[in-house]
Amino acid sequence: MRSNPADYELAAPSTLQEVLALYGSEPGSWLPIAGGTDVMVLYAAGKLTARKLVSIGNLHELRYIEVASSEVRIGAGCTYTDVRQHSVIARDFPLLAQAAAWTGGIANQNRGTLGGNIANASPAGDSLPVLLVYDADLILVSAKGERRIPYRTFHTGYKKTLLAPDELIHGICISRNLTGYIPYARKVGARNAQAISKVFLAAVARVAHATIEDARLAAGSVGPIPIRLTRTELALAGQPVNSSLLETAGKVMAEEIQPIDDIRSTARYRRMVLHNLLAEFLRGLLDARIAS
Repeated sequence: MRSNPADYELAAPSTLQEVLALYGSEPGSWLPIAGGTDVMVLYAAGKLTARKLVSIGNLHELRYIEVASSEVRIGAGCTYTDVRQHSVIARDFPLLAQAAAWTGGIANQNRGTLGGNIANASPAGDSLPVLLVYDADLILVSAKGERRIPYRTFHTGYKKTLLAPDELIHGICISRNLTGYIPYARKVGARNAQAISKVFLAAVARVAHATIEDARLAAGSVGPIPIRLTRTELALAGQPVNSSLLETAGKVMAEEIQPIDDIRSTARYRRMVLHNLLAEFLRGLLDARIAS
C-alpha cells in the first residue's frame, strides 16, 4: 500500500530559527527531512506514520565543516559526499570517510546526511560505530538553546535516543587527538556495495613497545543499538600484541554483544563474523608491530 500525499503536511522554513520555532510550538509533531533517504522509503511503502514533515535539507546553518586545532565540527546537514571528500576528515578521521563511502550508492551519498544517520538510530548505520570509536560529541539545539552531549550516551534503546521532542542535531564534534593510532573498519553485508550491514566493526589502537596502550572498539548490527565495546577494550589495554590475545578478548566481546536472528542474518553468524573481524584487527596490530 502506497502513501497518499494528501495525508501529509510539508513545511519548508528558510532558516534554522524558523524550524526551531515550529518545533517549539508543537513539540514532537514534526518529523525533519534532510536527505530523505530513510523517510522516503517508509513513505513509498505506506509505512510513514508521521503526518507533519519539515524540510531541513536546504538549511545552510546545518551544512558546514569547521576545522579547529583541537577538533573538527561537522554540521548535521553535511552529506556523506561532503564528509567523504573533505581532505582533513580523510586524513585525520579515515574511518569516517570510509564509512561515508560505504553508505549506499553515489545518489544516496549525495542526499543522505550524517545527522540523519544518527537520528534514524538504526543499529546498522555505517557511520555510528565510527563515531563511537572517535568519542564524538553531539550538539543538540532547540529554541531554548543548545547542549553538548557525548555521542556514546545518545542511543537509549532500539530507535530511541536522548533527542528531546523540540530538538534537532546541529553538529558532530570530533577531537583531533588520535595521532599514532592504527585505524580499522570492516563492513560485512550481502554484497560488496549498497548493502545494509550484517556486522560492522570499527576500531583504533595505539601500540608501543609491542603492547596495546589504548584501544577503542565499536560494533554495529550486533545489538539493539550501535555499541562501544568497553569491556573488550579493557581486556586489550596493557596487553602484549600476540596470537593468544584473541582468545581472551574474543570471550569478553562475545559477552558484550546481543545479536539476533532476523531477515538479514542469524545471531550465530553475527557472533562468528565479529570474532573473525576482531582477529583481523589484532593481526593488523601484530603486523604493524613487526613492521616497526
